[in-house]
Amino acid sequence: MEGTILGLKKFGFSPTVAIHNNTVVTDPYIGGRLNKLDPVYERYGIPEKYNFLTKDIEWEIYKPKAKMRVLNRIYSEGIRIPKFFHGKNIIHLPTVKCHIYTTTTGSMKNAFGGLLNTKRHYTHSVIHETLVDFLAIQKEIHTGIFSVMDGTFCGNGPGPRTMIPVQKGIMLASSDCVAIDAVAAKIMGFNPMDIPYIKLAHEDVLGIGRSERIDILGDDISNENFGFSVGENFASRFGALFWFSPLKCIQKLLFHTPLVYFFIFGSYFYHDKIWWPFVGKRIMETIKLNTEWGRFFAEYE
Repeated sequence: MEGTILGLKKFGFSPTVAIHNNTVVTDPYIGGRLNKLDPVYERYGIPEKYNFLTKDIEWEIYKPKAKMRVLNRIYSEGIRIPKFFHGKNIIHLPTVKCHIYTTTTGSMKNAFGGLLNTKRHYTHSVIHETLVDFLAIQKEIHTGIFSVMDGTFCGNGPGPRTMIPVQKGIMLASSDCVAIDAVAAKIMGFNPMDIPYIKLAHEDVLGIGRSERIDILGDDISNENFGFSVGENFASRFGALFWFSPLKCIQKLLFHTPLVYFFIFGSYFYHDKIWWPFVGKRIMETIKLNTEWGRFFAEYE
C-alpha cells in the first residue's frame, strides 16, 4: 500500500482518501491496526472512510445504464451505492488468493465490499453475476479504475479468512480488472475462463479474460503455476448447503430475517474463537519467523 502511494505521488497524483468496508464479521479498525495500515495513512496524511460506519458517506439509489444480470432483481427496491464514488478515480488493492465461493478473489471482487451495503449476503447464490454487474457500474461511475494486486504473500486454500499464506514475491498491476484477475487466476493454477465471473465479464466486453490475449510486461510469469486449490472449510460447506443446493429455496427465511444473526455469530465464533487461536495464529507466527516478507512485516514501522 505504501509503495502504491509513493508511486502515485511520483507520477503527480495525490491520494485523497482510503475507503474500507465494514462487514458483518470483521472490524476494519482492528484490521487497520493489526495490518499496520493506520501508520501509513498517518504518515502521508490520507484520511480513512468506512463505507458503513462513516456518517459523511451517503448512500443513494443508482440506476445503471448497462443491463444488469441479477442486481436489479435482487434489490427490487433499488441498487444502493455510496454517492461519494461518483466521478472518482479508484485504485483497488486486492491480494492474490483463493475464495471459497468464487475460486479466486481480486480486483472485481474488491468492489463487492465497497459498493454493496450490509445486505450483500443476498447475492451469494449469484455471486459471479453480481461481480460482473458491479464492474459495469464501476465503469459508469468512476473516471478511472486501476488495480495493484499484492502477491508478496498469496493465499492458498479456503479463503478469504482461513487461507494458508504462501510467499511468492510478485506484484501485478493493470487498468483492466478482468485481465488482472485472469492473470492472477492462471498463475495460481486455475483456467481463468473456467471461473464464471471472469468468463461472463469477458463476454460482456468489460475486460479481457482470455490469458492468451493479455500482454504481460515485466517479469516472465508465463510458466508460473502455484498449484493452488480452494478446498473446504466450515463456511464453504455451509454455503454450498444453503446458497447452491436445493435448500437455497429457504434463503429468504434464513438470511433476510433476524435469523441471519445466528449465522453471523456462527461465523464469528468459528473464525475468531476456533480457527484463528488454534490454527491461524500458529501459521502466522511461523511465517513471521521463517520468511523474508514475514520478517519485514514484523519489523515494519
